[in-house]
Amino acid sequence: MAAILHDGTSIDFEVHGPAGAPALLLPVDPAPAVEGPATDQLRAWGADPALGHSLTKGFGEHFRVVAFDYEAQLQAYPKPTTLTPDNLAADFLAIADAAGVQTFAYYGYSWLGLAGLQLAIRTDRLTALVMGGFPPLDGPYEAMLQVTEATHEMAGIPASETPVEPGDWDSTEVAMSKEQTQQFVTLYQNLRYFDDHTADVRCPRLCIVGSSDNIQYGDRWRNAYVSIGGAVERNRSRLQELGWAVHLLPGLDHMQAMHADKILPVAEPWLREQLGV
Repeated sequence: MAAILHDGTSIDFEVHGPAGAPALLLPVDPAPAVEGPATDQLRAWGADPALGHSLTKGFGEHFRVVAFDYEAQLQAYPKPTTLTPDNLAADFLAIADAAGVQTFAYYGYSWLGLAGLQLAIRTDRLTALVMGGFPPLDGPYEAMLQVTEATHEMAGIPASETPVEPGDWDSTEVAMSKEQTQQFVTLYQNLRYFDDHTADVRCPRLCIVGSSDNIQYGDRWRNAYVSIGGAVERNRSRLQELGWAVHLLPGLDHMQAMHADKILPVAEPWLREQLGV
């Protein structure tokens, strides 16, 4: 099955889970990981190559999951000037429409968690929002603009022949093209003056972040400081006053906190409670 996005490109999606169950939009790759050097490298850096498959399977026990690999779509068909919050929301709604889903919950992590917040303030079709790996208040929009602009400047530069040790984020090479990196500059330029303190989210909402998810970038990335866990911890009381459920995963950083065995035990029962499953 496929949907047409705002730039006219087509994106495939899969539907998993029991018919008639509440729908959940899930921007992940639902396919099992293919073993090989690439997956070994991902594991070495703390990522889970089977993350999307595990999330789809876990959420699919009680929800009608609409899974689509939006990140892969952006790599294959970059949107350098049109990846705006409005178009992000329009794309997700187009996928829901193509799947025949009128109302749905949403889970996203990192910038796709940010995308969920942008979706929530633009539609009344959302039944619940799980925002992972990004703070609903005091989001690091300016810092991420610094990082994405620096990344764009480095894109296309030939990679060094010196191997980068896993975990050495400051020495990582930019493997994306100028078009691929420009789309994220466009996104954060459009969010530069977004005031998340005024975001009007009406549906039930849950924030999940690692308590140690705070990233200090080096000179190559303009010494940007991206506070995620710290921002949520500082604003926990205010978030709860605003109706957010807040879950800090103790001692986990950005990569560790996104793993399915950390997200599912928190998000899945919360969604079931909110949606009466």
